[in-house]
Amino acid sequence: MIIREMTAKECYEFLSQTNFGRLGCARDNQPYVIPTYFAYDRKHLYCFSNLGQKINWMRANPLVCIEVDEVVNQLHWKSIVVLGKYQELCDIPSCLNLREYALELLQKRAMWWQPAYVATEQRGSRALTPVFYRIQINQITGHRGTPDSLEEAASTIVANTKPKAQCSLLS
Repeated sequence: MIIREMTAKECYEFLSQTNFGRLGCARDNQPYVIPTYFAYDRKHLYCFSNLGQKINWMRANPLVCIEVDEVVNQLHWKSIVVLGKYQELCDIPSCLNLREYALELLQKRAMWWQPAYVATEQRGSRALTPVFYRIQINQITGHRGTPDSLEEAASTIVANTKPKAQCSLLS
């Protein structure tokens, strides 16, 4: 296995091709990691949520990270980590343009609002307190795993020596 560091350009390109990752935040030295959807615009990741634990924790400690990965198999994968800062897009006149921009980006993804709404339904609460926020990207790093020449050759041999499926018809 060859593991190599991805360039910043490769990391940003990968980030632009996805919209799902894992958000990490912490409060009182306790980490909390949850899946999240986002929209990306080169400097920020824009997100939508309902008021709850992650929003409360990010309000208390705005330093967060987002991990995004793609695993094809154990020999072909990539993973990036974004370190950043939580910035809430409050429902006040001075933030209106940013909220509209976040909404515009998020609406490019079908059902962008659904995770927050479903979580509220499952808790039995009907009151939605929508929170738009963004993660300011301060640092991005990534790694990519690829097979070395021996692993590549071995996987080719194994693929070519698998028995062919046989089918017989019973009359």
